[in-house]
Amino acid sequence: MRGVFAISLDGGAELRPLEPWQAEEFLAHIDRARAAVDPWIPWASLTTSVESARTTLQRYADRTAADTGRIYGIWLDGTLVGGTMFVRFDAEAGNCEIGCWLEPAGQGRGLITRAARHLIDWAVRVRGMHRIIWQTRPDNTASRNVAQRLGMTLDATLRADYPYKGTRYDTEVWSLLAPEWLEPASRS
Repeated sequence: MRGVFAISLDGGAELRPLEPWQAEEFLAHIDRARAAVDPWIPWASLTTSVESARTTLQRYADRTAADTGRIYGIWLDGTLVGGTMFVRFDAEAGNCEIGCWLEPAGQGRGLITRAARHLIDWAVRVRGMHRIIWQTRPDNTASRNVAQRLGMTLDATLRADYPYKGTRYDTEVWSLLAPEWLEPASRS
């Protein structure tokens, strides 16, 4: 049985909550996605068993319960191919960070952009978030392109911020403010 809550992303794709009971499906997806997402998503290399997949999903279930984060899967024609999440969600401060990942089978379809738009719209309109943050490495062209399509502004580059396999990489910090999102021209 698929999830109770689903948002159509068109073209046979859906956005729905990703929960601990889906650990086996999540692990199968990460196994397909690992080579493509490991350089960008820290937990990809740590999710190697059903138990570790459940731990990752439980961490986000706990964040959902605490109102400090959330995770959503993107299904394409019934197969989990990626997701988006609120890496951080601080309702009191009005700031949140969105992250994403996608296996090759889902790439080039605009799924992350459409999914992130839903998250941003909910965060701004329903939860009153003021600042949406997007962090990426400068060499992650796909992620940078999504930030730009979402109307985000590059705020800063944190030099040598992200260690990965013995090398330190820069991190770009992009953001979008609620008034910018609420202007119709910003979402074209």
